[in-house]
Amino acid sequence: MSRRAITSAAMPLLLALFAVSAQAAPSPLVISEQGSFAVGGTIHTEPGTFANNAPTAAGQSLHADHLYAFYQVPEKPRRLPVVMLHGAYQSGRSWETTPDGREGFQTIFLRRHFTTYVVDQPRRGRAGNSSVAAAIEPAPNDQLFFDQFRLGAWPEFFGGVQFDRRPETLEQFFRSVTPNTGPYDARVISSAMTALLEKTGPAILFTHSQGGEPGWLTAMASPNVKAVVAFEPGSGFVFPKGEAPPEMPSAAGTLKPVEIAPADFALLTRIPIAIFYGDNIPADPTAERGKDNWRVRLAMARLWVDCVNRHGGDARLIHLPDLGIRGNTHFMMSDLNNLQIADEVSKFLAAKGLDQSEHPQ
Repeated sequence: MSRRAITSAAMPLLLALFAVSAQAAPSPLVISEQGSFAVGGTIHTEPGTFANNAPTAAGQSLHADHLYAFYQVPEKPRRLPVVMLHGAYQSGRSWETTPDGREGFQTIFLRRHFTTYVVDQPRRGRAGNSSVAAAIEPAPNDQLFFDQFRLGAWPEFFGGVQFDRRPETLEQFFRSVTPNTGPYDARVISSAMTALLEKTGPAILFTHSQGGEPGWLTAMASPNVKAVVAFEPGSGFVFPKGEAPPEMPSAAGTLKPVEIAPADFALLTRIPIAIFYGDNIPADPTAERGKDNWRVRLAMARLWVDCVNRHGGDARLIHLPDLGIRGNTHFMMSDLNNLQIADEVSKFLAAKGLDQSEHPQ
């Protein structure tokens, strides 16, 4: 291989390392306000009278199915805050410090003067009280997630992957995994998210992976959602009844569309939507489970964007390799080049007039 070829192949990794170096000593971060709260959810009360000295379930209540939100407000905030909803087996930590210790989207967008709300969805993380029982099994699944989240094909990382390969970074990544404490229910999540949007007012919604479906449901339910930026939605693609594409089989299982009322789907056409997908997603079927899993999801997302636009909406799909941005995993918001990904998001927000200051000069 020639020196030119070696240099060309190494360039994405070198650029990522430069980005890490640039972030090594960030400037002081000024926050005017921060806090946390629970919102949404249910209250279940058992009949009877509570006995203080002989307590049973009788007469007691259970607060459950709410979400947890942590917020930070910068100096001179922009008009619209950003609400960040995580994906499967994750919590709000997805948006926080990256596994290799750099600033994640929570802080990156705070530095860009967006108020941020980072969510733990109902029945997950710091919102663990569930109204429905579920068993939590200590199932070994680290290697599955390494493959499925496209770090590589265990035990090898993909060449040029935008993930720091140090063992301690992989350790942090695996320890970000957290289970459901109750059955996953997209409508329970969207109900709590809608309640959150009533509190925040108009906002931009970021979703990741499994957060895609409750994100679409929230956008349909709440007029306060002014845009959706979805990072690799993995399931729950909603289509108007009668317009859903066929199910898509893959080496990882079959991806099924979700049919909804046409009037509900039409609500998604009132806001701008951007969907981002990363690298190492094949165009053709493959026996490699971790890759084929995302082949059908990217294909379904393309059909979904076409459907939204066919109904008069404003949706676009950004496949990062098409922009020359390579090596991104399923967690592009915490990859080595997450500043570059944030720049692409900022371009979209600026193009749609969603980054205006709260108090313009």
